[in-house]
Amino acid sequence: MINLVLVDENDNQIGVKEKVAAHLGDGDLHRAFSTLIFNDKGETLVTQRSAGKMLWPLVWDSACASHPFENETQEAAGERRLTEELGFTCKLENVDSFQYHEKYKDIGAENEICAILTGNYNGEVKPVVEEVADYKWMSVKDIQNDMADNPDKYTIWFKLELDRLIAKGHIKTEY
Repeated sequence: MINLVLVDENDNQIGVKEKVAAHLGDGDLHRAFSTLIFNDKGETLVTQRSAGKMLWPLVWDSACASHPFENETQEAAGERRLTEELGFTCKLENVDSFQYHEKYKDIGAENEICAILTGNYNGEVKPVVEEVADYKWMSVKDIQNDMADNPDKYTIWFKLELDRLIAKGHIKTEY
């Protein structure tokens, strides 16, 4: 059983709850992270969520999105999940965070304070099929264009974090 860290609006821990239960209905506010991995060409690793995901199956996402364990830093959790989902890890930096709440059909919701982690990696990607259906490297500009043309093809948190980091000057759209 995986427990998520429940938080208040200020990201103070107020409890823990089993992962599936925390996502049912409107979802309980909890900690999460999403990772943006860049290569030396300035491309970003995007992954397609596996068909077995409860929320947003087969939708394109950042390299990796998940939840830290209780008493685990966001960076350590991100590095752990990169290994578990994509067969590699790299040093991650926590560059920002945001809160969002999004329902998925009548199944459940994400209700998260989401840390945005970034890292650089140029090696082999070995996706775990239970987690990732597909992956590709794309330029930020190509991601933006595809998101504009096909908004339902991407997770809401990936769109929010990408826009946020571009607006704050953390990532460039042209290389």
